[in-house]
Amino acid sequence: MFSMEESRRLRQEFWTSFGKSFPRKWTLYNTKLKGVSFKFYFDNKTALVALDLEDDLEYRIKYWEKLLALKSILLDDYLPEAIFDETYFLDNQKEISRIYIPLEHKVSIHNKNSWRAVMEFFNEKMTLFEAFFEEYKEIIDA
Repeated sequence: MFSMEESRRLRQEFWTSFGKSFPRKWTLYNTKLKGVSFKFYFDNKTALVALDLEDDLEYRIKYWEKLLALKSILLDDYLPEAIFDETYFLDNQKEISRIYIPLEHKVSIHNKNSWRAVMEFFNEKMTLFEAFFEEYKEIIDA
């Protein structure tokens, strides 16, 4: 079991190490679309990359419908394992819409032996996710 301070330190160490191992500018919150952001998520049980729609309902519906229209392209050409979840609840019970790719292996941010696999997963999947987004951003925002 890890203390809060040890857990915080390990999390910080992971993200610093990830940034040094894969030094590039990720899109993340800089999508230029209201309420649309990319996320990396890694905790004690899972890792995933996600495209979140989390603004007011009007924007969520607008962008969700566009992304659904592009679903077959995303699945066929970029990320066949992507999961589309129109109603996704975050840990704080906030409702969002999310498209995400979970890492299928059991991992933990507290286990340094799993870090390399997570970093490589993040780099590979987010690169593909961003490539899809850049290619179809104008359609998504139309």
